[in-house]
Amino acid sequence: MHLLLDYRPALRDRTGVGEWVHQLALNLLNLKAAGDPAAAGLELTLWTSSWRDRPTPSALRELNGATFVDRRVPVRPLTWAWNRVGWPPIEALTSRRFDVVHSTSPLLLPARSGRRACTVYDLDFLAHPDRTRGEMRRDFPKLVHAHAARADLVVTISEYSKRQIEAHLHVAPERIAVCRPGVPSWIAGPLPERPAAAPGHVLFVGTLEPRKNVPVLLAAYRALVERQPSAPRLVLAGQLTQAAEAWVAEAQAPPLKGRVVVEGYVSNERRAELYAGAGVVVLPSLDEGFGLPVLEAMALGIPVVTSNVGALPEVVGDAGIMVGQADVSGLAGALERVLTDPALACRMRDAGLSQARRFSWPASARALIGAYSGILPRGATRRPPRTGTRG
Repeated sequence: MHLLLDYRPALRDRTGVGEWVHQLALNLLNLKAAGDPAAAGLELTLWTSSWRDRPTPSALRELNGATFVDRRVPVRPLTWAWNRVGWPPIEALTSRRFDVVHSTSPLLLPARSGRRACTVYDLDFLAHPDRTRGEMRRDFPKLVHAHAARADLVVTISEYSKRQIEAHLHVAPERIAVCRPGVPSWIAGPLPERPAAAPGHVLFVGTLEPRKNVPVLLAAYRALVERQPSAPRLVLAGQLTQAAEAWVAEAQAPPLKGRVVVEGYVSNERRAELYAGAGVVVLPSLDEGFGLPVLEAMALGIPVVTSNVGALPEVVGDAGIMVGQADVSGLAGALERVLTDPALACRMRDAGLSQARRFSWPASARALIGAYSGILPRGATRRPPRTGTRG
């Protein structure tokens, strides 16, 4: 099977989607290297295009078994042409033909050969376009129905999102593949247990955008400080958007001044440091197709507090505390309980480690290869011509 996977979301600041794309590529290659029968004959091409961003040296090393086709094409004009007129086809840009062309966005890549797959992480952009920006606001709501109808396969990241796709995009369940994130490779195991006398900071990890419900988090943290003046700091770690300007200003003014740290986007190395110092991870989102920081925290043995919406109950299971998305008092109370009750924190640590073991990248990659194979005609595979387009 010759697979083209759109690697562009992983080129810059690997947030949740970028990490999903990178780990998916890595684990597909790992299955092949391990001799897994499901990956026998897999040839992976990773498509990147940007005027200024190139695959990093570390990504090239990690994904050594793949062929990168990297083109210096401005992102916005290419995206507009692809989304609006379906041109140019990926074959013209790569000089190759493929068995499967997998777009890592909800809109298909134009292709003249093989089967086509798209990825729908969640449908918040349909219900709340005001919470989105850029291409997600301009094109996704208008075009996603038609693209999902044309796709041979729709890939998603949770059972919750699968149900949303069935209900709102009217895609038959047999055309949907669930490829849940696994524990990231940078996590080697749980952190040492934190001494009861050192509760650690309150940590939020995620892009600071409207869907993440930051105003409720800040309000809950203010309430926590009023109840517990000695409460640890709140750390906000994630890419800043235009919407975050007001939240940053609030965090830097009394009564929160000096108590809230705004980190901005953080590398894997810095993220690991922040997790190591955390007593609790909080994700009070208005909606989530998955919620990777919750899985990261559980795999590290850090208690989690989340909202009870979207895919978060599916990911957290019985391991965390969930509250209503608008429940400021409930969120403050949940954080206070975790930070002041060592026995509760210990139970949540154990439950989180157990829950995290349910999420496996190799299992997800193996299931996805099975889904690819299921949409191919029996015995149909192509080998790309030798055109010298590597890199």
